[in-house]
Amino acid sequence: MDLNLIVSNILNPPVLFFFLGMVAVLVKSDLEIPSPLPKLFSLYLLISIGFKGGVELVKSGLSREVILIILAAIFMACAVPIYTFFLLRIKLDLYNAAAIAATYGSISAVTFITAGSFLQQLDISYGGYMVAALALMESPAIIVGLILVKLSTSDQSDREFSWSEVLREAFLNSSVFLLVGSLLIGLLTGEHGWEVLSPFTQQMFYGVLTFFLLDMGLVAAKRIKDLQATGFFLIGFAILIPIFNAGIGIALAKLIGMSQGDALLFAVLCASASYIAVPAAMRMTVPEANPSLYISSALAVTFPFNIIVGIPLYLYVIKLLWI
Repeated sequence: MDLNLIVSNILNPPVLFFFLGMVAVLVKSDLEIPSPLPKLFSLYLLISIGFKGGVELVKSGLSREVILIILAAIFMACAVPIYTFFLLRIKLDLYNAAAIAATYGSISAVTFITAGSFLQQLDISYGGYMVAALALMESPAIIVGLILVKLSTSDQSDREFSWSEVLREAFLNSSVFLLVGSLLIGLLTGEHGWEVLSPFTQQMFYGVLTFFLLDMGLVAAKRIKDLQATGFFLIGFAILIPIFNAGIGIALAKLIGMSQGDALLFAVLCASASYIAVPAAMRMTVPEANPSLYISSALAVTFPFNIIVGIPLYLYVIKLLWI
């Protein structure tokens, strides 16, 4: 593997600030981001990436490739929680297995954004329509995870899901709603809207991403100790499953004929895990699951693995296969 790709990714300023946040916790600094701000940063990033994706989708249109990418995204969002659930059942109970499987079937928008930043740094182009794939991969895993719980619960009468609430949480939670809404606004306003909002959505973007990743570093370092209860099984899962999922994503990207940039973003979507939308849904619908397991595995292991090693690793494999 080309070490220059890893170095290039690590030396990306927002990623370095992620490390700074982790170091701050390890050396017991009193550094912290006031609690309302990380939520604001998250909302801003969703607006920016969704709006840009809508504008780019106007340019590209719904071509055959775009439709195939969207179908592949939905397929992976449904398939990943199914096979990871049965793998996790080797060591974990039904509820924790379902919650973690749903977490890994969904996606991390910030990992996607970091991968886009990496591609821009390397001057590799990608389609804005990948944001549509991002938006569509967030919710299906929640539905599949809850179906797995319902089908696997021995006494069905003791457990009744409010499917209206489940669907509401899956498709109308704040991150999905804002991302899809921003995408639609980008579609409606096109280039004119991009020119109007460019100072907000473009010039401020990396500054806000830097603050957000600094906070993620602080949170990730604090969460690592929560994984001690499961030993090496969940830590190994949180590293190896993203690689496996990315491999399937790369194979599908090659089959569809995606560009290298699109293939990387699709692989990253397949490899990432949700630490915002899915945990919020699981806390409400599967209270028996331990949040420290599914949040910590996604945020303290998979997220840093992907932004440090995963993104350059996936691009390296793509470059080999796209020759």
